[in-house]
Amino acid sequence: MSPDDYCQQKAAQSGSSFYYSFLFLPTERRRAITALYAFCREVDDTVDEATDESVARAKLAWWRKEIGAMLAGAPTHPVTKALEPHLVPYSLDGKHLLAIVDGMEMDLNQTRYLDYPALKRYCWHVAGVVGILSASIFGATRPETLDYAERLGLAFQLTNIIRDVGEDARKGRIYLPISELQQFQVTAADILNARHSDNFEQLMAFQTERAKQAYEEAYAVLPKEDRRAQRPGLIMASIYRTLLSEIEADRFHVLEHKISLTPIRKLWLAWKTYVRG
Repeated sequence: MSPDDYCQQKAAQSGSSFYYSFLFLPTERRRAITALYAFCREVDDTVDEATDESVARAKLAWWRKEIGAMLAGAPTHPVTKALEPHLVPYSLDGKHLLAIVDGMEMDLNQTRYLDYPALKRYCWHVAGVVGILSASIFGATRPETLDYAERLGLAFQLTNIIRDVGEDARKGRIYLPISELQQFQVTAADILNARHSDNFEQLMAFQTERAKQAYEEAYAVLPKEDRRAQRPGLIMASIYRTLLSEIEADRFHVLEHKISLTPIRKLWLAWKTYVRG
């Protein structure tokens, strides 16, 4: 199996909405973004699938060394072998790749965030820099486009947090800021024990409005010149905002189950966004 095939398989198996945004890209850009996505999945799985924290930390340390090897032109892993040819053509910064690894390590260091600024720093590491790298691959000619991508990455991560409250709680993690739990009189025990309440709905409505605002702030700074090139991100935004609406319509019953869109609906949203340009 070639490195590109390995990354393609990794992306397809994930079932992620990101996969649908790649479908309409030219071949080389699609290879690059698929390799980047596979890299993110590999590093994320290092933490999510590890049963021993020391093993997870050792693996993350290995990935840092592997990024260094890739930057030096000597990658050894299928993902870095697939990604390395795209570093220079798409101006992919190794510091951003290392920042993603740092973000994954944050999940080993803490399972709670005191306030929104602290959560936002985490979101930058695991999503904002991914947005910047992705926008570079899609084609960014203006610095404002990278600002848009960073903001969009934040919006995506906030949406993920809303969708995954129950799933994360079952792993012992609560990403909703402690200060906001207190503001809406929802306890950590309520989250961990999946106790849905009116207070929880109000808390989640507050989180949803913040996510919606993040999307609007991202759209507002995207230059018209780059809009066409950035359609993959806009496709993702269409899918994620529809998901957010579904969660809202379901009155935020995310503690008991994970709400998702069907593949055919994702594909329809992707196509509709693509042809709209």
